Amino acid sequence: MNERFPEVLVTDRRDSDRRKRSVPVAVERRSGRDRREKGERRRQIDPTTCERDYNDDEIQFMKAMDQYKRENRRPFPTWSEVLEVLRALGYRKIAEPGQLPGLCTTNAE
Repeated sequence: MNERFPEVLVTDRRDSDRRKRSVPVAVERRSGRDRREKGERRRQIDPTTCERDYNDDEIQFMKAMDQYKRENRRPFPTWSEVLEVLRALGYRKIAEPGQLPGLCTTNAE
């Protein structure tokens, strides 16, 4: 017995390894079969809007941003980098600025 720690309690957990138990799960997600059956692997671009149907321009922009982030190892690009990607896609400012979407048009006092 160790004189420095006379009251040490050692628990042997090798016999009850929870990973070896057969516990049923509600949905088996580890196989990946459902993703492969759908065709192209879907990446979570923005989990809050993943149920939305994107138009072609939005999909092209998201793929370009994803490619930029992967190639440059930039998980969180700056706004300047986002603007660079937009310009690389061919976007140019040709019209006068208008009202930004989602902003209130009345002045709150």
